[in-house]
Amino acid sequence: MQDTSPVPSLKNTIKAWWGENAALAGSFETLRRFMVGVYDFLRDSLPQMRQRRFGDLDYDFDFRVNTTAGTVGWHDRLLGIFHSPYQATDPDLFREMMASLPNELTSFVFIDIGSGKGRALLMASDYPFKKILGVELLPDLNRVALQNIRDYKSASQRCADIDSVCADARVFEFPTDPLVVYLFNPLPECGLVDLTHHLSESVACNPRDVWLLYHNPVLEKVLISIPTFQKVSGTAQYVLYRSKAGS
Repeated sequence: MQDTSPVPSLKNTIKAWWGENAALAGSFETLRRFMVGVYDFLRDSLPQMRQRRFGDLDYDFDFRVNTTAGTVGWHDRLLGIFHSPYQATDPDLFREMMASLPNELTSFVFIDIGSGKGRALLMASDYPFKKILGVELLPDLNRVALQNIRDYKSASQRCADIDSVCADARVFEFPTDPLVVYLFNPLPECGLVDLTHHLSESVACNPRDVWLLYHNPVLEKVLISIPTFQKVSGTAQYVLYRSKAGS
């Protein structure tokens, strides 16, 4: 799919982030969060921290792809402070999370919100989904994801219909198929509220089975507050919710 989305403006991103956080938490707490975010960015930019950003290189080596955070440019890393820092999903944990889903997946579309360089999309292709789709805000990361999709080769691959779009997940139009929506803590609280409300409206208009698989669920309180979904299971590392329409 052709990538035509503009690069998000850092100025506009900070302005929107500040307004949303100030409305929720007040100006003082927003300033504190801003300073913590900038500090983390500067710390992670130190030369001795670069190796840590590469994370799990074995997956990239095995499949000849580029999915770690180590090569993400400073501009996208800085934008990530105000959206969600890019981090690739651990393969072993991904398999554990997928085991919590129903066995029959052939009618489901897998959607990764904040898909970054697309590692979760590639790993999801080992399962018999109808289609796999990533939604990524940053054009540079989405371009890498599309290249990874083209380069990926695996004997265990069971779904070849994989794509990634550069779009704002908060207004993304969800397919009317049954869905597995994967969230690796992809949005700040305001954004996650918008996303889940939008998804709830989609389920209300087209009742269907929708599973929310939320990795690193630091904002699970948002899901708890959405009556469309109910919790099925969870651990300290992830939680699984299901639409009541599919129960």
